[in-house]
Amino acid sequence: MRELVSSSSSSAALVAAGNAALRGWWEEVNESPAWQDGAFFSLTAAYALVSAVALIQLVRIQRRVPEFGWTTQKVFHLMNFVVNGVRAVVFGFHAYVFLLQTKVYKLVLLDLPGLLFFSAYTLLVLFWAEIYHQARSLPTDKLRIIYLAVNSIVYAIQICIWVYLGINDNALVELVSKIFIVSVSAVALLGFAVYGGRLFVLLRRFPIESKGRKKKLYEGWDCDDNLLHLFPDKMHRGGSICI
Repeated sequence: MRELVSSSSSSAALVAAGNAALRGWWEEVNESPAWQDGAFFSLTAAYALVSAVALIQLVRIQRRVPEFGWTTQKVFHLMNFVVNGVRAVVFGFHAYVFLLQTKVYKLVLLDLPGLLFFSAYTLLVLFWAEIYHQARSLPTDKLRIIYLAVNSIVYAIQICIWVYLGINDNALVELVSKIFIVSVSAVALLGFAVYGGRLFVLLRRFPIESKGRKKKLYEGWDCDDNLLHLFPDKMHRGGSICI
């Protein structure tokens, strides 16, 4: 019995020592300018890479089908390029961003990429929704109106929050702003999951006569959150998918 108690005490002591060492390491990292700079510059490189990939994809699509003008796909890649480019710039110049005297300017620089991210990925949801509705012979007239209305409301609310914080620096309103950004991101994720799942199931039911047609029907590309998006290569406005 004594041996069991002694063993338990030793294990508890080892766990406590490990937790203390880990906590000390984290505090050292958290207070180290070198570690902080390394983390921010790593994020800068990652976002710059994703931004470059989005730009390359945009150029590739434009060269392949220049006659279609600015399609939803092209606008999405452009917005993806802008979103990740802005994030790369913000993280790259983080030292100057955090030194801004006016707090609301700092919040705008940190929150604006999140809003642009919301617009970019709700645009992708719109693209998927249009394909799904056309394939099911459902009306698509109101989808773009809904997209514009939702984005307008989100931007209007966030701008009002920024204006209020510029006039009156309030910790509660700042917290509300953070919760709002998280909430709109969750809404985008919900639409992403709903229409992405529906479209995936729909495409699996399409008759595929050849590997070439299957390759054209499905096209995947990686985005900044390493998600795989599947969508038809071309879309006919009359309600069928043009291969």
